[in-house]
Amino acid sequence: MTEQVITIESRGAVEVVSLNRADRLNAMNEPLIRALLDYFTGLQDRLDVRVVVLRAEGRAFCAGLDLTGWQRDGDSGPVQQGWRTQRMIAAVMQAMRKCPQPVIACAQGPACGGGFSLLLASDVRYAAPDIRMNAAYIKIGLGGCDMGASYFLPRLVGSSVASEYLLTGKFMTADKALACGLISEVVPQEDLLGKALALADEMLLTAPMGLRLTKDALNLNIDAASMEHAFGLEDRQQIMLSQTADSVEARTAFFEKRAPNWENR
Repeated sequence: MTEQVITIESRGAVEVVSLNRADRLNAMNEPLIRALLDYFTGLQDRLDVRVVVLRAEGRAFCAGLDLTGWQRDGDSGPVQQGWRTQRMIAAVMQAMRKCPQPVIACAQGPACGGGFSLLLASDVRYAAPDIRMNAAYIKIGLGGCDMGASYFLPRLVGSSVASEYLLTGKFMTADKALACGLISEVVPQEDLLGKALALADEMLLTAPMGLRLTKDALNLNIDAASMEHAFGLEDRQQIMLSQTADSVEARTAFFEKRAPNWENR
């Protein structure tokens, strides 16, 4: 029987994506990475999905790479094999950032290596008290900068904290992650999904295109060449959005003291 490596639950305009290899601590094998890559890449054209919640079954969010879970090509050398695996996993993190839907992650237990990067690539992170995150790569003779960690982590927590953890591979606890702003809140594991869904419901109160373009602007302006570039992007987005039918509906609903009826146009 083929392993169902992820499950997808539709809750209206919200989809809950669950890593489903609890017996392997949700470690990344090839089917899991392919499923995540296909899913996040496919979100580009799915206007029916407005928010994604990423979670995991069992006691761990993701323990990193499953070294036994990748197909071997007998005609390829170790460099080619490693490069194929490396690029496939990296593409998942990139697809998460490029998809127009906000990704809310809720995590418990170990989130190591690639599992840590899945959290870093998300837009909002909630964590259980037992979360233990690390850039595990440096612990196995590799560099600590992998799967986007050297890009995401300094932007989220600053260069000093990022260097502390990337140069050692040591574990970051829930208290530390909260103190440095890496996670939004520490939540009991049994309440994680409810917390994420409540935030998703708040996001659904906004105009669909406004929500998508807000994620877009946040992504682009993290790397803005100057303050002027950042303001320029915001100005263009706001003027464009002000001409949409949903913007007209929002103003009408405000004066009529009712909730807007979004049409996504």
